[in-house]
Amino acid sequence: MIDLGILKGSSFVVLGLARSGLATGRALKAAGIDYICWDDNAASRDAAVAAGLNVADPAGIDWSPISALVISPGIPSTFPRPHPVAAAARAAGKKIICDVELLACAQDKAKYVAITGTNGKSTTTALIGHILDHARLRCEVGGNIGRGALDLAPLGGGGIYVLELSSYQLELLETFRAHVAVWLNITPDHIDRHGDLAGYVAAKENIFARQQVGDCGVIGIDDEPSRVVYGKLRGRGIATVPVQLETPVAGGISFRSGMLVDADGYTVNFGAVPTLPGDHNAQNAACAWATCRWLGVPREEIVAGLTTYPGLPHRQERVASVGKVIYVNDSKATNADATARALSSYRDIYWILGGQAKEGGVAPLAPLFDRIRHAFLIGEATELFAGQLEGKISYSRCGDLKSALDAAHARAQREAGGAAVVLLSPACASWDQWKSYEHRGDAFRAMARALPGAQVLGRAA
Repeated sequence: MIDLGILKGSSFVVLGLARSGLATGRALKAAGIDYICWDDNAASRDAAVAAGLNVADPAGIDWSPISALVISPGIPSTFPRPHPVAAAARAAGKKIICDVELLACAQDKAKYVAITGTNGKSTTTALIGHILDHARLRCEVGGNIGRGALDLAPLGGGGIYVLELSSYQLELLETFRAHVAVWLNITPDHIDRHGDLAGYVAAKENIFARQQVGDCGVIGIDDEPSRVVYGKLRGRGIATVPVQLETPVAGGISFRSGMLVDADGYTVNFGAVPTLPGDHNAQNAACAWATCRWLGVPREEIVAGLTTYPGLPHRQERVASVGKVIYVNDSKATNADATARALSSYRDIYWILGGQAKEGGVAPLAPLFDRIRHAFLIGEATELFAGQLEGKISYSRCGDLKSALDAAHARAQREAGGAAVVLLSPACASWDQWKSYEHRGDAFRAMARALPGAQVLGRAA
C-alpha cells in the first residue's frame, strides 16, 4: 500500500468503490487523512463498510474544506453527463482526480512509465514489467491492469512504476508526469464518453502532458491519428521513438519479416516468442523494446525478457497441446475487432465462438475465414452467427463451451496432419452462460488441460 502521509491536512471525497476506490479509501484511512467515500451501489457501500471505511453520502456536503474529489475513472465527470457529485465538486471549484494522481504525489522520486492506446495496453504493460523484473530492476505494475495504483508497493528513488492508463484515467491527471509515455495506436472507441474521436484522442494525449527534457515518447505510427500526434510531439522537442510495422522508420523500431529491428539495425528473431503471436503483438513488443532501451536495460536482457514472457490470461493464452494441436484461450476477445487479431495470428484454426453478440456480429471477419477449418457455435449468438457463416465456412451448433471444445478437439485430432489451433475467441460477451470473460476463459483452460494426452502450456493457474 502507498503511504499517503504527505497529504496530511487534506480532505477528500472518494466516489466509486470498486478496485481503485477501495484501495484509495484504505490508503487514506491508513494515513489518518480526513475522507468520506461513496458508491451509488448499495452492495459496494456495504463492502466498504465491512472493510472499515468511512461511508457517507456526499450529497449536500459543504465542499469548502475538501481538497479534491477522487473519482473512479469509470464514472463520468464531464461527458455525456457528469455524475451529480462530480458536478457539485466542479461547481465548488474543486479538483477532480483519480488515484494515479495521488500515487504520483506520494511517490515523487520514482520513475513512471505510462502506456495507453486503443488496443494492446495490458499486454505491453505486463511485458515491460516482465522485462524490467527479469533485468532485476525494482518495479511495480498496475493502474488499469491488476492492482489499483494505491495498492502498489512504495518504491522511492530508483523504482519504476509501469502503469496502464485508459483515456478515462488520463483525463483526470493534473500533475502526473510520465518519464516514458507509450502510445500504441488509435481506433474509434469510448465515443460515448468523449463525444467524438477528437475528444478521445485529446484525452489520450494527456499522457504526454508535463513531460520534460530527458523524457521520452514512444509512439506507434501505423494509423493516421497516431501519426498526427507524433508530429505534434516532435514539434514540442520531446525525445520521440516511432514504431512502425513493415516499413523502416528513421530513429525508430520496426518489425519486418519476423524480425524486430532496432534503429541501428540490431535484430531479434520474433519467431522465438510464441506468447506474442501476430502483428499486433509485434507492435506491443517493439514499443516495450523502445521503452526498456530508453530506461537503459541492456539489449541482451530485453531479449531474455521477451523470450520468457508468459503472456496474459485470456489473451491468446496458449494453455495446452495435444500432439501438434495447440489450445488457445482468447476469451478476452469480446468483439469482432479483438477476434480479428487472433484469427490473423494462426492458420488451420478450429474456432469456438459465440455468446452475447455485439453489433455487426462476425460478418467483418470474412476476409479471415480462409484460415478456419471449422467453426463451433455456442450461446445466444448461435443462429446469428450461423447465418453469417452460411456458405462461407463449415460450422456446427454446439450449444455450450464443453460440447464445443470436445467437438473441436475430436475434429482437430482427426483431421490436422500438421500444426493446428483450437481457438476460443468468442467475438461475444460472456454473460449469457458465464459470469465474465475470465470465468469463461478459466473454464476453457481447465477443460483443455483435462483432455486425454494434454500437455500443460503457459501458467499453472
